[in-house]
Amino acid sequence: MYKGIAASRGIGIGSVCVIVEHDLTFEKKKIEDTATEKERFTTAVETFKSETMAMAEDIKKRLGPKEAEILQGHLVMISDPTMSGEMGKMIDAGQCAESAVEAVCDMFIGMFSKMDDDMMRQRASDISDIKVSLLKLLLGIKDIDISKVEPGTILVAKDLTPSMTSQINKENVAGIITEVGGKTSHSAILARALEIPAVLSVPDVTTLVKDKDTAIVDGTEGIVYINPDGDVLSKYIIKREDFIRKQAELKSFLGKPTVTADGNEVELFCNIGTPKDAKKAIECDGEGVGLFRSEFLFMDNTHLPTEEEQFAAYKEAAVTMGGKPIIIRTLDIGGDKDIPYLNMKKEENPFLGYRAVRYCLGNEDSYLVQLRAIVRASAFGKVKIMVPLVTCVDEIRKVKELVSGIKKDFDEKGIDYDKSIEVGCMIETPAASLIADLLAKEADFFSIGTNDLTQYTMSVDRGNADVAYLYSTFQPSVLRSIKHIIECGRNAGIPVGMCGEAAADPLMIPLLISFGLTEFSVNPVLVLTARCIISKWSKAEADALTSKVMELSTEAEIVAALKEASKE
Repeated sequence: MYKGIAASRGIGIGSVCVIVEHDLTFEKKKIEDTATEKERFTTAVETFKSETMAMAEDIKKRLGPKEAEILQGHLVMISDPTMSGEMGKMIDAGQCAESAVEAVCDMFIGMFSKMDDDMMRQRASDISDIKVSLLKLLLGIKDIDISKVEPGTILVAKDLTPSMTSQINKENVAGIITEVGGKTSHSAILARALEIPAVLSVPDVTTLVKDKDTAIVDGTEGIVYINPDGDVLSKYIIKREDFIRKQAELKSFLGKPTVTADGNEVELFCNIGTPKDAKKAIECDGEGVGLFRSEFLFMDNTHLPTEEEQFAAYKEAAVTMGGKPIIIRTLDIGGDKDIPYLNMKKEENPFLGYRAVRYCLGNEDSYLVQLRAIVRASAFGKVKIMVPLVTCVDEIRKVKELVSGIKKDFDEKGIDYDKSIEVGCMIETPAASLIADLLAKEADFFSIGTNDLTQYTMSVDRGNADVAYLYSTFQPSVLRSIKHIIECGRNAGIPVGMCGEAAADPLMIPLLISFGLTEFSVNPVLVLTARCIISKWSKAEADALTSKVMELSTEAEIVAALKEASKE
């Protein structure tokens, strides 16, 4: 048995296909005819662009626009004059195209790899993918066609890059195992979108297995078995059938309200990243949108989106939701998200730096553009404003002051909007948790962002494999923080939701029911799973379990107790 990171739920059993890394060595020779060499380089880049664009379009059709953005990001990177321009200069100076690609890509890989946040390190992986693809084109090396693997294949690779993953035919691939990657890596995101069980960061797995070995991939527990004995294989065949049966049963929850076993109704919303994702939320039976990540409007642009551009996007999402609530998070930039045209200065520790509401309030003119667009869109649906990374009362008061000024201006100009539009805040830092009672007097609602709350509370980089064992929402400190936040919101009479990944965790759900969470916001594909789990727990049962769990001292003890009581 080998342990890794559980990246995509489910049980995969099949025959191993090891994706061998190609030998990309080349002769570093001096070039005399630089014009011809540059033409060879340009041809490779254009071929890379056309192939990547085709893959992105295929992913967009099969999985959706959000997943396609990963490959579209590769197009943006190679089109950046800083990258391709530097390669061109090296060729002009007499370097061969392969040397230029390797040198420039390695420079960027080294730079991004040293950064503290996981999104920046993910860019290092993206650039490595670009480098390998360009070198293969220049060296005339053909890739293994992953789309042609036999049904029941378990793919094993050092890293399954986005360009590789985009070729996967989900009907043939039973599971994925890699040596690197985490829950937020692009390979994990695409594996979840394809609904293929995946376990990542299994040390040295490519040397532990060979083609045609039998493998079991437990993407729920993060466990891999190679050539298991008969008892283990039989057990996992039953587990796989049980998982498939449960997935089929979920369809019975379509169109049903989200209620606990004793009839207490809660709201089950979706997290989305683009206006088009709102359609996915409706298709998956979401009761609203608990988190619309507005930064994708900015990241997909080459300029600061105008008020009209933003208004059109927010209006489209609001109209699609047909009167169901939609909570729009204002620009959460910085930290793990960089937008080149904003020219944000480099920071030693961007997660503790000039990001989210701090950046927005420091750039009030552009923030007002976004707030005006959101308030205008409120005329077309039940739109709410959510402020990210609030750490003090002054921040939420300032945002409310700006919104009040916008409403006054709209009243004077006769611009329609929802007069009772709500302004709430994300609680995702220890600071916000500690003053949740004070923030509850100012905010119209809370939404707990468990990803950052866990990271900040535990002082752990969730993308760092060396400290991944500490990154768990089931740590006693994080659970106590969540409980305190919900209590503060309930005492103030405001709704409290959760838009982090924990909101859909079957082990976490009974605790959240007991704490008194009123709104769960999850990935659209997890709506029915969450509704099913919620329906199995009464408040009394959840309270009894929670009382026991909150007395435990370690994350391992807590998880063990919750697994024992699980109704999955």
